[in-house]
Amino acid sequence: MSGYWDIPEGTDCPRKAWLLTRLGAGLGLLGSAYHLILFQPDTALQAVQRATTATVTMATLGAVFGVTTCLSAQLRDAPDDPVNYFIGGCSSGVILGARAHSFGTGTAACLSLGLLATFTKIGKMEGWRVFPPEASP
Repeated sequence: MSGYWDIPEGTDCPRKAWLLTRLGAGLGLLGSAYHLILFQPDTALQAVQRATTATVTMATLGAVFGVTTCLSAQLRDAPDDPVNYFIGGCSSGVILGARAHSFGTGTAACLSLGLLATFTKIGKMEGWRVFPPEASP
């Protein structure tokens, strides 16, 4: 995510989308590596197909989130509104539902990813810390 938060909201949409696409692809590769270790495929071709599917799906989610969030900030003329992040997260969730061919999955993913993204933005704006700062000796 280095550089993502440095770009003002609603500007440089292609760069933001590219950064999130790369992040999604990396997470997809990492997740597929764990999946392949835990559930070993029968053939090398099956392994490549699983890894490719997971990586492309996650990269797509990152791209959709980045583009939707950025365009929402531009169209709504509210660049720092956390609602933009809900819209982006929900859009990514809809993609997951379409991939699973499931309305229920899409709805749950829309709400879950939308809320996660919203709270991430709110936390960033308010300076929330997930981990406490390191203590000095």
